[in-house]
Amino acid sequence: MTIINVPTREQVSPANQAIFDNLKKGIGMVPNLYATFALSETALGNYLALQNAKNSIAGKAREVVNLVVSQVNGCEYCLAAHSMMGKMAGFTPEQIIEIRLGGASFDAKLDILAKFVKSVVVERGHIEPAMLQAFFAAGWTQENLVDTLMTIGDKTISNYLHSTTKIPVDFPAAPALV
Repeated sequence: MTIINVPTREQVSPANQAIFDNLKKGIGMVPNLYATFALSETALGNYLALQNAKNSIAGKAREVVNLVVSQVNGCEYCLAAHSMMGKMAGFTPEQIIEIRLGGASFDAKLDILAKFVKSVVVERGHIEPAMLQAFFAAGWTQENLVDTLMTIGDKTISNYLHSTTKIPVDFPAAPALV
């Protein structure tokens, strides 16, 4: 049950109205989750700055992080959005399911990234040293480590906002895991 109403453009601050206008121009819509951030005067702008900041974890790797974190956190909104974005990044539906489960057997480097991210989220950062060694052995760098953790934080924020507010999902639902 939704307790929080998704605000319209007219219900948010002028600064957030400008962000809504830019989102509408850029992606054709204001996703409900972004609109919910706009209930705060500053949260939407701050979140978009974090999400769009330069980061060494980009493209397919970023979608791996987004999908794994969202699956572990059980966020149906982010799973729906990132299943769609994963397809746009070039993953097949079968690969997206495998990533959500915490692996990527089709790509060794992405596989260890998925396993690493799942371990970090499940263990709340208290991973085994062998997992970190495997991350580096797969070719990821110390910069990638920090940026992966930043991306996990980014996705956790949006997962928690949806899990708390239960705002309507406005993307096609992600397939259920069997």
